[in-house]
Amino acid sequence: MELNFKGKSALITGASKGIGLATAWRFAAEGIEELHLAARSADALHRAQDEIATKHGTRVHVHATDLSVTQNAIDLARACSNADILVNNAADSSPGPLDKMTDADWRASLDMKIFSYVTLTRELYASMKQRGGGVIVNDIGNSGENWDANYIIGSTGNAAMMAFTRAIGGWALDDGIRVVGVNPGPVATDRMVKLMKRRALDWYGDETRWEELFDKYPGKRAAEAGEVADLIVWLASDRAAYITGTIVTIDGGIASRRSII
Repeated sequence: MELNFKGKSALITGASKGIGLATAWRFAAEGIEELHLAARSADALHRAQDEIATKHGTRVHVHATDLSVTQNAIDLARACSNADILVNNAADSSPGPLDKMTDADWRASLDMKIFSYVTLTRELYASMKQRGGGVIVNDIGNSGENWDANYIIGSTGNAAMMAFTRAIGGWALDDGIRVVGVNPGPVATDRMVKLMKRRALDWYGDETRWEELFDKYPGKRAAEAGEVADLIVWLASDRAAYITGTIVTIDGGIASRRSII
């Protein structure tokens, strides 16, 4: 299926590993001309840059930055103002229940998950509007629809970003822009293991039992990062030109079952 990325440029945040890195590889495989990869880890970004450029001939630029700092997000948007596609993916919400989360935990998590997404969307939306079009894909998370008191910060931030995505996306086509969201459930990444260990500690009193939690999933496994990347890239393509202001859940039925996150 031709996704028509010839001549296009994409900015992906949280691109040094996991879903962000898988998305970068998928865009490159589909023939995108230029990638901007942003994350905190300069070494991981440079490895990705070299490997992707070598295999696919894609122009890859790296931006090592902490997007929980608003000015850094503004600077990144200005450096990547030519991007036709923005994939907001950088996030790291602290797991745990309300009584275990400090104000500092809330602010650190939401500065990354809400404010980096909002700032980059605002700044790049303006550039896209001026050029006559673009696509913004927000990687959010199914805890925004399958609320979890033991992941209270993540659930709150994800629900907020779902509302944000729908609100902006409902009007964005007036400016030739699409804004969509993706809600993954557990994905086989280092971050998932961290969250699963916390849940195993809450449920079983033993974080080493985290793999037992897969038995509670409808699909009996986590998603692969590449599966989520495939969805993100398709939503960013011309094949999804009539999709905006909506969230696509990719969690193996977890949210629909109202099961474990």
